[in-house]
Amino acid sequence: MKHKEIFVLSVGGSLVVPKTGIDVVFLQAFKKLIVKHVKLGKRFIIVVGGGTTARNYQDAARRVGKLTRDDIDWLGIHTTRLNGHLLRTILRDVAHPVMVKDPTRPIGTWTEPVLVAAGWKPGWSTDYVATRLAKKVGAVTIANLSNIDYVYDKDPNKYRNAKKIEHISWGEFRKMVGDVWDPGMNVPFDPIASKLAEQCKMQVVIVNGNAISNLDRMFSGKSHEGTRIEG
Repeated sequence: MKHKEIFVLSVGGSLVVPKTGIDVVFLQAFKKLIVKHVKLGKRFIIVVGGGTTARNYQDAARRVGKLTRDDIDWLGIHTTRLNGHLLRTILRDVAHPVMVKDPTRPIGTWTEPVLVAAGWKPGWSTDYVATRLAKKVGAVTIANLSNIDYVYDKDPNKYRNAKKIEHISWGEFRKMVGDVWDPGMNVPFDPIASKLAEQCKMQVVIVNGNAISNLDRMFSGKSHEGTRIEG
């Protein structure tokens, strides 16, 4: 199944559940935006992360006992699925009733405008799931929705002279994020997913998921803010 109007979104879990709790305002605005563009004939694959919920569970587990890497990863995976069910539920009028958990299996009959997916198995992030699904449907662009407007050359919260990056090659980006994935890792786009996206000649756009009007422009094919990774 290939369709040029399929948008693949990797939604950061911290947009759905920030430190203050489930963000109903974001969910309302996000749902309204998706439904608007569904009515214009667009389709979406939405993969959601674990975010703050995952880190809370992982931190609590570490404080109580000694855990394996897989233990930590499975906690994160199940929180992505909880967040995924939340998104699928609020989009039930336009979403496929079954959430995707394994990007390697055939999607099957998918007639609804929206398909929601979540974490797969230890060692693989939701960014990777989004990249695998993009490859499966022939999409060439993935929008990574986070809580930052751009990727910066260094942490803007620590360095006042940090410079925003509007365009960066895969080679330069992968130097920034490295080659190893760790559960709970907080990078703009996961290293393993980055490697696959580069191999598949995909483009990833890092955008602020809270900037709904900016997302609207992106879905409409208009000029928008964000960091573009390609080439």
